[in-house]
Amino acid sequence: MSRIKVSKTSSSQEEQPKKEWPAVVYLWAFGLAITGYAMARVGLSELPHPYHWASGLIGGILGIFVGWAWYRWRGDVI
Repeated sequence: MSRIKVSKTSSSQEEQPKKEWPAVVYLWAFGLAITGYAMARVGLSELPHPYHWASGLIGGILGIFVGWAWYRWRGDVI
């Protein structure tokens, strides 16, 4: 049987840490999306349903910016 030689990776190819979003960004985005949708269901009840989803989407996008501002100001929550 032959033996397989395994070479070590060179130190120049060190793994970069993954750049993931902080948990606070996800929490704000989810929270404001749900809040925007719920408020649109109450306030825009006579309009078609896509307006409610658009309000939730706008709330989620706003939540991303608020979450990053919170992260820069206060740090992560977890």
